[in-house]
Amino acid sequence: MMLSDVMEDYLKIIYQLQRSTDDRIKTSEIAEELDVTSPTVTSMLDKLEDRSLVDREKYRGVTLTDEGETVALEVVRHHRLLEAYLTEHLDYDWSEVHDEADRLEHHISENFEARVADALDQTEVDPHGAPIPSADLEPPKRTDGKSMMEFEAGETVIVEEVADHDADVLSYLADHGVEPGVELEIIEVAPFGMLTARATGHDEPVSLPEDVAHHVRVSRPAELEQ
Repeated sequence: MMLSDVMEDYLKIIYQLQRSTDDRIKTSEIAEELDVTSPTVTSMLDKLEDRSLVDREKYRGVTLTDEGETVALEVVRHHRLLEAYLTEHLDYDWSEVHDEADRLEHHISENFEARVADALDQTEVDPHGAPIPSADLEPPKRTDGKSMMEFEAGETVIVEEVADHDADVLSYLADHGVEPGVELEIIEVAPFGMLTARATGHDEPVSLPEDVAHHVRVSRPAELEQ
């Protein structure tokens, strides 16, 4: 099935939105993620529905069909493998790789994909902690990670995943040691929407606005869950 890059982008976004909810995805949510108008989204969803890639219910939103999910998973796999390859083998900073991977993800062959995966020793996560779909395109299991804003001052958490779409935010987080696998002590959650935390090995705390903290997924250390 030949699809345009834009069609694949829509399927990828719907897949990513579905990963964080059990509800159908609304037109407005897709429009916000892609920075386009709702009528533009509606027009594209018409095309995707015609190709049986999405299932729509009036006033309730869309979900991917099995075929649509398979396409989305392949694009996501390409994207995350490319991000990992760029950081590990081409010395890109993790804040630089998202846009590069966006440009390349639609145009690599299965052979190239397989070679990249082998070069990465079949790594299962990208530089930002996001799971890479397997070669058989099975959806990755959801992690236990939650938004930092769901935890309280005094708690200790482990960073699992960081959203990859804002280069400035990623650079700021890296400067303060906020990366996957790092332990954080939550110092303060202010009522006006600011969270302050300190990464292990860093003297200076980092202050995160609520909208940034929501995109840092964390979990309690295993020994604290028992």
